[in-house]
Formats: sequence, C-alpha cells, structure tokens
Amino acid sequence: METSARKHGWRAKLHEIIYGTHTPAGKLFDIALLILILYSVIIVMLESLPRFDVKYHKFLDISEWVVTILFTIEYILRIICINKPKKYVFSFFGIVDLLSTIPKYLSYFVVGSQYITAFRALRLLRVFRILKLVRFVGESNNLVRALKASRTKIFVFVFFVLIVAVLLGTIMYLVEGPEHGFESIPHSIYWTIVTLTTVGYGDISPETSLGQFIATFIMIIGYGIIAVPTGIVSAEYATKEDKNKEINGSSCQDCGTHIMSIDAEYCRKCGCKLKED
Repeated sequence: METSARKHGWRAKLHEIIYGTHTPAGKLFDIALLILILYSVIIVMLESLPRFDVKYHKFLDISEWVVTILFTIEYILRIICINKPKKYVFSFFGIVDLLSTIPKYLSYFVVGSQYITAFRALRLLRVFRILKLVRFVGESNNLVRALKASRTKIFVFVFFVLIVAVLLGTIMYLVEGPEHGFESIPHSIYWTIVTLTTVGYGDISPETSLGQFIATFIMIIGYGIIAVPTGIVSAEYATKEDKNKEINGSSCQDCGTHIMSIDAEYCRKCGCKLKED
C-alpha cells in the first residue's frame, strides 16, 4: 500500500509539472520545452543549408540527437503520468509528438530515409500546447466562434468570387485569345484568380487595349475582394467581444464563481447549471 501511494504521488507530481501550466514548476517546464522546441526547429532549418551543414554537420547531428532523446523522454513521461495513456497517444498533440521524434531514429536505421527528417519541423506545432494560459485560450476561442458564425457568409462570398472569376476569365479568353497567352478558358480563369488576389505572377499578361482595361478593373476590385472576408470575420469577432463584456463580472448564482466563457452552461467549480437570459 505504501509503495502504491508513493508511486501515485510521484505520478501526480510529474503530471502537475508536465500538464500544469499554472504552477511554478509547470511554467518552468513549459519555458524549457518552448526553448527546446525553437532550438530543434532552428537545427532543422540550418541542416537545410548545404554550406552550413557541411561545415557544422557533426555539431548539428549531435544537437539533433540530444534534442530527439529529450523529446523521447518527455513523450514517455507524458504517457506514464496520465491514467489513460491511449487518450494522449491518439490525440492530435500525441501524434505530432510521435511524428516529430521518430524521424531521427529512422534516419539512423533505414538507409536513404534522411529526407524523412523533414517531419521534425512538426515540433513547431507543439508550441501551441504551451499557450494554455486563459488569456490566450479565451482569445482563440473567440476567434474560432467568429469564424464558425461567419462561415456561411464567407462561403457565399467565395462562391460569388468564383462566378466572377469564371465570367471574367471567359471574357479575357475571347478578348485576348491563344495568340496572347490565353490558351484556354481554364488558363484564363487561372490568370483572373491570380490577378484578383493581387498575386500577379506575370506569366501571362494582356496585350490588347481592351484586355488591359479589363485587367485594370480586375486589379481594382481585387483589393475590395480581399477586404470583404476580413470585414465579415471582424464584425462577428466584435459581436463576440461585446457579449464577453456583457458577461464579464457575472458569477454563478450558487457559489459565486466568476463565469469565464460566454458559452458556459455549467459552473466550472460547483457544476450548477447557469441561468439563461
């Protein structure tokens, strides 16, 4: 019984350090992990530079092995300190952790698998696990809710843009023709989309006066098209912010705990169902 209690206490302490972002040890662990993640990503980038890799290959290889071993230890500890390991292993971040760790081992045991090491860049995704502070989570939730609320408007707008691109692309095909680079209607639609989005690769360009006039019109409306989705999401985001301000300061009617989310149906402390307006 005593051994079991000690084991349970050790796992609980380890869980508090690894998963607890509000404790001093947890914050220190997150900071150290963040530094390690950024360092590992820098190594991946430097290895892609041929001259740098040739000159410092041994140092980069040793550094990568150290980072890989540390990430492996962290991955194992995450599995050990939780009651349901499968839940973490098959979670999004669990899969990312695994994919960002095994490439180095594969490059050592499997010949010609050095290109698999590009998966190590997936470690950059692990940064988002560290940003679990209430301030960041709250803002991200508001943005997700704004995107979900405006998805229908954005879909209608994108569909309208596609219709405009097809129509203008067809017109440009009729005006310019294959002799000026507009070889087909799909090719002309491609040029229209590139011009509407203000990318402008320059691989195709109108040569007739009428074609240049239409191109000028497309460029002008392109700026407006870019602004519309931003405005839609911004309006929804502002609406969510106003709702947050309305609920800010509200408390549970039973225990008085501050309500932190506008979508909350139950109190996060006592579990009491919150009253709806």
